[in-house]
This record gives sequence, structure tokens and C-alpha cells, in this order.
Amino acid sequence: MDATTPSGGRPRRFLEWLVLLLCGTFMLGVALLLVAGVVVPRLTGATPYVILTSSMEPSLPAGTIAITRPVDPGDIGVGDVVTYQLRSGEPEVVTHRVVRVSFTTGGEYVFTTKGDSNSLPDAKPVRAVQVRGEVWYGIPWLGRFTSLIDQDLRQVVTWLLGGALFAYAALAFAGAVRDRRREVTA
Repeated sequence: MDATTPSGGRPRRFLEWLVLLLCGTFMLGVALLLVAGVVVPRLTGATPYVILTSSMEPSLPAGTIAITRPVDPGDIGVGDVVTYQLRSGEPEVVTHRVVRVSFTTGGEYVFTTKGDSNSLPDAKPVRAVQVRGEVWYGIPWLGRFTSLIDQDLRQVVTWLLGGALFAYAALAFAGAVRDRRREVTA
């Protein structure tokens, strides 16, 4: 045993390293979820929606956050997953797959949609003005967490997680400086 190493120094350093690795991995995962669920949608003009039902299973199970970006109705085809308003101008939305594209006599796009796990297409066709966008990507399970908290609390949680990430970075930096000083003085 080295004279400068206290008894049990190696196991303790390994444990510190392991805890640091686990915390770092967790914080990185949280940061990636925040970037994918909040930052990317805001920067690209996309909107996150929580899938509340099992109608789109297995591709978008309940609790998934579907990131939906605006799309031109002419770019929507059979097989695309779109989020649309049930009634034009009202906030309630549905996310389903397009199974048919047609036109009104006036030339407006009309889409027939169907949930992946539903046996029949939706009863009412979707007009182009109802479409909020096409699903770009989904984040499974994150919607379960966000649906538990209201908008104000969600903002507080976002700030707390951001603060925790900043504090973790500061502690990691301080630890690195401390270790560097120990190396220099040793």
C-alpha cells in the first residue's frame, strides 16, 4: 500500500467514479430528452403532443410524445401520420395514419385517417385546414410524465432540471480542479 493512500483508498475512488459515471449518464439522458422534447421542437416550429390513447399502437403507444411539424397538405400521402383537430379551430387533436387522400369538388385535400390498432377508418374525413402537421418523431413514455403535471409546474420542473444540470457541471468542474491541485502539490 502506498504511504500517501489512506486505507481503502482504491475501493473508495472506484465507488466515487462509479457514482459520478451513473449520475453523469442520468443527467445526459435527461438533457437529451429535454433537447428532443423541448429545444428541437421550439427551434424548428414543431409542436409536441402527448398520445393519450392506444389507437396508434404499436408505433406510437399511449404516453408517447409525438413531435409534429407543419406540412403542406400536398406533401401528405398514404401512410403518413398526421395530427389534426377534431373540429377546425378547436384545441382537441387526434394523431392517426392517413389511409386515403382525396379531393373535394372545390379541389381541397381531404384525408381519410385510421389509428394503427383500430379496425375501421375514422368516421369523418379530415379537411386540410384541420391538419396541424405530420409526426416527425416520437419519444416513448415521456408523455406519461408530462401529462401528470400542469403547464406551470412543467415550467418549474424544466428550470429545476436545467439548474440541476448546471450544478452538476459546476461540481464536476470543481472536482476536476481539486484533483488537479492535489496532483500538482503531490
